[in-house]
Parts: sequence; C-alpha cells; structure tokens
Amino acid sequence: MSSYPARAVVDLAAIRSNVRSLAAHAPTAQVMAVVKADAYGHGLVPCAQAAVEGGAAWLGAAQVSEALELRRAGVGARILTWLYAPGAPLAEAVVADVDIAVAAPWALDELVAAARSVSRTARVHLKVDTGLGRNGLTRDALADVLDAALRAQAEGVVELVGVMSHLAFADEPDHPTVRAQEEAFREAVAQVERAGARLEVRHLANSAATLTNPGAHLDLVRPGIAVYGLSPVPQLGGPGDYGLVPAMTLESELATVKDWPAGGGVSYAHQYVTPRDTVLGVVPIGYADGVPRHASGTQDRPGGPVLVGGRVLGVAGRVCMDQVVVDLGPGARDRAGDRVELFGTGAGGGPTAQDWAAAAGTISYEIVTRVGARVPRAYVGTVDGTAPGGHEALGTHEPAPAGTQEVGA
Repeated sequence: MSSYPARAVVDLAAIRSNVRSLAAHAPTAQVMAVVKADAYGHGLVPCAQAAVEGGAAWLGAAQVSEALELRRAGVGARILTWLYAPGAPLAEAVVADVDIAVAAPWALDELVAAARSVSRTARVHLKVDTGLGRNGLTRDALADVLDAALRAQAEGVVELVGVMSHLAFADEPDHPTVRAQEEAFREAVAQVERAGARLEVRHLANSAATLTNPGAHLDLVRPGIAVYGLSPVPQLGGPGDYGLVPAMTLESELATVKDWPAGGGVSYAHQYVTPRDTVLGVVPIGYADGVPRHASGTQDRPGGPVLVGGRVLGVAGRVCMDQVVVDLGPGARDRAGDRVELFGTGAGGGPTAQDWAAAAGTISYEIVTRVGARVPRAYVGTVDGTAPGGHEALGTHEPAPAGTQEVGA
C-alpha cells in the first residue's frame, strides 16, 4: 500500500484479454476501445495502450482533451472524439490527426474553419440521432450538414469517413427500439452514400450490442465498459459468461479496530446499531474517494460489501466522506493494517463492482468511474514491467480464465 490508505489496482493484462474477447464476439468488425472518462476510472493512457496491444484498431475519447492527451503520450492508433461545445480546440485535434464527429450544424462550421486555419484535412464522422434523443444530427438536419460536408470535401478541407449513432436500449436486446434504431441508422447511411460519400466505417454498437447483437456490428464496434471487464447486461450474464475479466480491484486497509458494545450506534445518525457485543473496523476510504453514500448500511439492510479476512461483510452505518465502518463480528481478530477489498474480480466469492451497483441502486459503470482522483492507480499485467505515464507498476502477468483470477497487491 502506498502512503494513501487505498488504491485501485488495474490489471492491464485483463484489458488486453477483454479486447481480444470482444473482437471474437464481433469477428467481422474492427474494435474501437472507448477510453473516455479516464478509461472509465482506470487510467487513460495505460489502458489505451493496453487496449491497442490487445488488438483495438481505434480508440474512442469523448472529450477533445482526452484525445489530445493520448496523442501527447505517443498513442498512434486511430482516435475518434465526439463530444464538445463551441470553442473547442478543433484545430489542435486536426493537426494531431484525430477523427472528429459532427453532431450539429455549428460543429461542422467550426471544424471547417479549424481545418482551413491549419491547412489540414479534417477526418469527419457524422453522428446521427436515430432515437436516443441525445447528441446527434436530427433527420431534418442531416441533409443540410451532409451537403455542406461534401462541399467542404470537394475543397479538400474535410474527408467524410464515417457515420455513427448510439442505441438507447442496447442493454435490452429485444426492445423494439433497437431494431427501429438499426433501421433508421441504415437509412441514414444509405442517404450519405447516395450523396456520393465513400465511407470507411459505419458504427453503432456499444458494449451491450457488441456482445448480444451481431446485426449491429457493421464495420466497427465501440465497446466501453466491457473493455474493463464488466458486463453491460448483468441481467443476462456476468463477465465470465462473455469471456471478460474485471480489470480493477479497489482495496484499502483497516485503520482502527476496537470492541463495541451491544446497542452501540455506528457512524452518523446511528442508522446502524450493533445487535450484540462486537468488534468494529474503520476503513479509511469514503464518498470523497468514490464510495457511494447510497450504499450505506442500516439495521435492516447491509451496506456495500467488503472482503475482510476471507469473509464478505457489509458496510455498517453511513458511508462518510473519508471512511466507512464494518461490523467485524464478536471476537474478530482482524488488526489495523489488514487488507480490505471493496470490489474486484469476484474470485472466490469476493465483492464486485456489480455488487456495489446493486447496493447503491446504480450501474457498475458509475461504481468504477467515480473512484476518486486521490486514490492512486497501480498497474499489474504490464508488458515490460513499467506502467505508462509515470504510474506505479506492480508486476506482470496474463489473466487467468474469467472467474478464477484475483487481482491484488
């Protein structure tokens, strides 16, 4: 453990393995590993490099700043960015050879101006809204933006290389909107191609569609959460069912261990009261580190699960800013400094990010992406024993089969 009493151990070998598994699920398509949000909390540059080593031909970075950070780190894969507001550094992205999605008429105007200012050709993907009701060109706006893009292409200012969209119910593969959006997307692609565009890639599938909907694979799939070994469809199957290995283990240690009497209140507002004489353990990690407060424990409902001394226990009482309390049980012999695992691979029945999601009433995506910046990331499974970007590397190994590997310090 570093001087900070918690860390997120990230297995880069698991990420490489997960990308290979995802490619096997979509054998006719290229893989774009989505590394937005600091690689879903796992660390942008190390995870992007691991994904490329695992076979990802593309990387997806929602924000322009993420794409530029990857280029500054020497990542050479094709990168797409798609979420920005007016005034974004598009000229810098064009110079860095970053593909840029256009989701509104103003975005094309700014991109054309940026490309002209640096005398470079911008690679453009048109992002169409096929029914999600979020970022993307409406059907009415597509015709005008397409016409303007092709005029700019004739001047050599842009190159229209892709069309993309995003599914609203991909995690419910049989939902009627899935097929409706697929049809709407195919119509949009046909419209673009009829206008004379020669597209390199058409892409629609996120993690859920990559794993469950071969008809949506097209030229390129864009898995995100699955790259990090978590199932996007937990109601259909866990990571092991899809050949995935969770890449992050969040661990801490016991800071205080003490006897506590029966009937003693625990943590703020005493929403947990000890039912018998027991031993309490304080774990120095809390909601400032990303532990969800909604996963607090009460008398009637155990809180988020933690692994201590080989047994899974629930958080007792409210999650605090910097700490949680665990009822270790009568006569417990745990000591300050003993390792505590909040979530990991689930090997041996240990807790997972999905378990915490269930305890907090959310999704596993939020559990891993909310791990705070002050929690150090440490890396195992590196190629040459060193982690990119100045991060701590803890050793090298390839992951065991899904469901059998435990990642730890």
